[in-house]
Amino acid sequence: MTHEDQSTVFTELLQLLSDHGFEGMSEAIEILLNEAMKLERSDVLGAMPYQRSESRRGYANGFKPKTVNSRLGRLQLKVPQARDVEFYPSALERGERSERALKLAVAEMYVQGVSTRKVAEITQELCGLEISSTQVSRAAQQLDEELESWRVRPLGRVPYVILDARYEKVRHGGSLRDCAVLIAIGILEDGRRSVLGVSVSLSEAEVHWRAFLKSLIDRGLHGIELIVSDDHSGLKQARKACFPGIAWQRCQFHLMQNAIHYVPKVSMRTEVSQDLRNVFNAPDRHEADRQLAQLVKKYKTSAPDLSHWLESNVPEGLTVFELETRLRRRLRTTNMLERLNQEIKRRTRVATLFPNEASLLRLVSAILSEQSDEWETGKVYLTMPSHATAKRNTEKG
Repeated sequence: MTHEDQSTVFTELLQLLSDHGFEGMSEAIEILLNEAMKLERSDVLGAMPYQRSESRRGYANGFKPKTVNSRLGRLQLKVPQARDVEFYPSALERGERSERALKLAVAEMYVQGVSTRKVAEITQELCGLEISSTQVSRAAQQLDEELESWRVRPLGRVPYVILDARYEKVRHGGSLRDCAVLIAIGILEDGRRSVLGVSVSLSEAEVHWRAFLKSLIDRGLHGIELIVSDDHSGLKQARKACFPGIAWQRCQFHLMQNAIHYVPKVSMRTEVSQDLRNVFNAPDRHEADRQLAQLVKKYKTSAPDLSHWLESNVPEGLTVFELETRLRRRLRTTNMLERLNQEIKRRTRVATLFPNEASLLRLVSAILSEQSDEWETGKVYLTMPSHATAKRNTEKG
């Protein structure tokens, strides 16, 4: 935009505000946004309108009308279009993120059984927007479709998979039930994290875990080198059925918690915890096995049940020693997923009680899909081992 064009726009804005005061604010914002979007398009194209330039990367392609609700009322915008180059105004991208947050708020209220009329009143109070019951219902339907599309998206090779579940209270058949939320997250070939899938069922029974894991396989999940989880019997059976022969790392954090139940005296808990921690922090598998053997012998007389439990269970938490040292700390527990569960809890505790499984799945899926987007576009979580890179190159070749 030339200096002359800028002067014309600012003169128009000043005249609007001078003639109409605050009543002219919405129209003034429309003008500002429209001009800002045109400037941004010119910057992306590498040339101003009608300008001849060797650095031009594309061409202007008119405008598309768009109505945006705001605290100032409805804004009638003219969204610049472009061809031969990808372009969408950043101002509207920010608005779309807010719109997704609004949909999530609508979902949160829906799971509490709030009527569409009440949701509309709350939304108007919180956001300054007047939304009809029909719009709210449509937003919920659109959100469900969007989340279902995310839940069934294709998967690929995922070297490391972490599985866990949490429980939420749901009304089912006229009674209150604890409903299991089954979650799978993975570390992809590029070292970034991703939420692979989520399912809601009435328990962690083997049949439910098996159906969930099979759905991941049907979506293309393959190339798993290690699965990390706790020792829940239903999950354990389903894992063996769906992923036979794949290495399993039992969560060391859960092992530490389980061990406490076999300590005969409260006064011994600190000592036992430190002994176990020394095993897990050993420099290699040989040393871990040696320390574990000493531990089993140490408690054979004073705590025989603990000694037997250590010998039978702790080796399942030492699989991670087969990996490179730099990978072990992040793959020896399900803590990454536990932190994600805490974020889910922070949002679901607002609802306290869900009217049905579908409403629970909607809210949890919305939380997880947003987190997954952040992970997949964010920083690398794990520098993948050299053998994995060599394997990928071989497969490509």
